[in-house]
Amino acid sequence: MAKKVVLTAAITGAVHIPSMSPYLPITPQQIIDEAVAAHEAGAAVVHLHTRNPENGQPTGDPGLMKEVVDGIRERCDVIIGCTTGGAIGMTNEERLAALPVAKPELASCNAGSVNFCFSGIADKIKEPMYDWEIPFVQNTYQVPFANTFKDIEEYILLMNKYGTKPEFEVYDVGMLSNIQYFIKKGILKTPVYIQFVIGVMGGIPASVNNLNFLKRTADEVIGAENYVWSCAATGKSEFEIGAVSAILGGNIRVGLEDNLYLEKGVLAKSNAELVAKMARICGEFGKEIATSEEARQMLYLG
Repeated sequence: MAKKVVLTAAITGAVHIPSMSPYLPITPQQIIDEAVAAHEAGAAVVHLHTRNPENGQPTGDPGLMKEVVDGIRERCDVIIGCTTGGAIGMTNEERLAALPVAKPELASCNAGSVNFCFSGIADKIKEPMYDWEIPFVQNTYQVPFANTFKDIEEYILLMNKYGTKPEFEVYDVGMLSNIQYFIKKGILKTPVYIQFVIGVMGGIPASVNNLNFLKRTADEVIGAENYVWSCAATGKSEFEIGAVSAILGGNIRVGLEDNLYLEKGVLAKSNAELVAKMARICGEFGKEIATSEEARQMLYLG
């Protein structure tokens, strides 16, 4: 399947706030509908967060996640990946609460601590829709996204218990050594699945050179035969870096969690629009989009 590319759609996330786009899915039904439509557009995987249906605030409520996951599973066979990142400021208990309930095939496992800052959003929103929005984004200026070695081990062991494959979110190059540590410790089976998340303020910038650097370092530290990878580039870099990822033999994540725009100045009306555009780009240079069943083999699920 060398020419196949796995597309992941990150449906709503916990960074963008409702005041930034009227198309950001908030309610369980909106998230379900968006996930199914993204799958129909070519996404083999959906990455899920949930939000308070009353005001769009990110939440780790396991009941909401179960409702979303069950609703998606009733309608399609897309691979479901749940967050354990949650939102900055959540406790580990909140971040892990949905895992035993949803039992997803994949779950994000953040590979280290990072100053994941998006406080600049506050400067662009003059009239927020909800009172929580501005304090929420401003708080990231002073609160780090903490993922200690103890935390990471706890997450890996819980995922192992429920048959969930960790999707390691790598925001900077040193986190690759963290993953290798847990492989050597014997609690991770190879090949591991790595998602390079680039372009976050506080992490490695989004550039072709940096993606190449991450890939070369992963080959050296973990071993090319010991991992499968994808890349999520934030904001305006999403499509450009996504194309490079596919050319380099990797997979791609797009979605409203990472980027709200279809093109400059044009808001994406759905995750499906972003997925369809990325699929078209891949097709232009001969890359086929993997089905969910093909992706299960490529990502070594099950």
